[in-house]
Amino acid sequence: MGAFENAIEFLDSWLGSAVYFPYLLLGVGLFFTLYLKFPQIRFFPHAWQVLRGRYTKSDAPGDTSHFQALATALSGTIGTGNIGGVAFAIYLGGPAALFWMWATAFLGMTTKYVEVTISHRYRVRDEAGRMAGGPMYFMERGLNMRWLAVFFALATLVSTFGSGNMPQSNNMAAGLEVSFGIPPWQSGIVLAALLGLVIVGGIRWIAAVAARIVPFMGVLYAAGALAVVVSHADQILPSFAAVLSDAFTGSAAAGGFLGATFAYAFNRGVNRGLFSNEAGQGSAPIAHAAAKTEEPVAEGMVAILEPFIDTLLICTLTGLVILSSGVWTQKFETEFETTTTEILQGEYSDQNPEHVAALFAHLDFVPPDNDPVRAYTGTLDIVDGIARGGGVTIIHNRSVAEQVRFLSAGQPFSGTVQVNNGAIASAELSLHGRSLLHSVPLTAQAFSQSILGEFGEYAVTVGLVLFAFSTALAWSYYGDRAVTYLFGLSWVTPYRLVYVGAFFAATVVDTSLVWLISAVTLALMAIPNLVGLVLMHKEVKSLTEDYCKRLRKP
Repeated sequence: MGAFENAIEFLDSWLGSAVYFPYLLLGVGLFFTLYLKFPQIRFFPHAWQVLRGRYTKSDAPGDTSHFQALATALSGTIGTGNIGGVAFAIYLGGPAALFWMWATAFLGMTTKYVEVTISHRYRVRDEAGRMAGGPMYFMERGLNMRWLAVFFALATLVSTFGSGNMPQSNNMAAGLEVSFGIPPWQSGIVLAALLGLVIVGGIRWIAAVAARIVPFMGVLYAAGALAVVVSHADQILPSFAAVLSDAFTGSAAAGGFLGATFAYAFNRGVNRGLFSNEAGQGSAPIAHAAAKTEEPVAEGMVAILEPFIDTLLICTLTGLVILSSGVWTQKFETEFETTTTEILQGEYSDQNPEHVAALFAHLDFVPPDNDPVRAYTGTLDIVDGIARGGGVTIIHNRSVAEQVRFLSAGQPFSGTVQVNNGAIASAELSLHGRSLLHSVPLTAQAFSQSILGEFGEYAVTVGLVLFAFSTALAWSYYGDRAVTYLFGLSWVTPYRLVYVGAFFAATVVDTSLVWLISAVTLALMAIPNLVGLVLMHKEVKSLTEDYCKRLRKP
């Protein structure tokens, strides 16, 4: 497992966490925003009219309505990224990360328009007579680059597990265990069975379920989030001020939060923004390809609404909940995850400015060459679960851990523990104590510290289950289309079986590792898709201008 984690981290360093990636993502969105003269603003009112079916012909080719296509695509984006992903971004980059999520969404509205428009233009019918589309079709039929299309389809296939499957079931299981005491394997079995029952019906069943779940879950979650924000009304303006003031400087240390550089906040804000709204990833065009319309541009306009709803509305609410409540700087009792735990040589305190500065640099993307902070190697003497003798500091979730206890089979451990390069050698021991939280547990704490009280946690869990389950449904369809493109319809059923099996298995995987996998698979799709979109820029502009001319005619 250690070797696998190292391999994933290495890939992530060259993909989602690489310096160039956020610039590529935002750069493509900015290019098309200027090139097409701000379509996310110009076409925004028209998008709502298309969504209501004003321009739809009853005999138009396709399998779903505009609303069902939008709901399916939204079900693929409104998932753990809106609940856990925002919390993860703030945990890593502080308030500044939320600003870069907004920037990703605004430019992403144009990127969504472009990728859906051009992909819809080159959609085809499969062997069963159903519509099939996505970036792989414009890459092959528009660019004559079959090799790039195959690479994208393979990346999509892998991403169905890394983005749409594993993070969803993992976070659902964790939420249900914390809130209702349901063991992950039990919730995994039930949810995997429900998933299998729905996806067997293909896009029509998935679209029908999504069209019912998405509006309900969106309204339910927004109502709960507004209740929390109202509870901390005096912190709303300071929260917005922190987001804007830290955007280009990075976030300063506060409470248990050790601070984050501009680069860290920028990279993680953009990265989590993409994970949330998927603009540029190339997944949404697969869902929109099924829409009943003869106008690719019209469907592209509907797609403009996705980042607006997903990130500028729902993610902003989550961000305000976390920032206004102040929980992002507070430490809570938790079980430590091995991937975010490091034992350091020497004693450090987050109340000492010099210590905070040293830890801040140590935890940055690239620690300084003269980094004085060293990982500990040696032995620890543990008595009744407590390390004796001092001389070390335990970092968990990028914070100085407090009241740390060493447990074995749930009981206080006594004996000697070997530590190698900051990590405990024994897999039988678990560490518990107080540290910062991230992902879903952080959002749940924010909801609980409001007028909702303990019911806030349940509201988050219910929202999480609905969001994540609908995301898994949408991504199963994306996988269906990728398998159909690569291997034909006969391989769809085996793929669905593996998909459901992985959905269950991910309920017991380390949360941090799952998020890391998702970052890698996300970039594997986004990079070839973004390059392909730029190569198709002239045709996108031609399609847009032609549609607008015909629309203006009486």
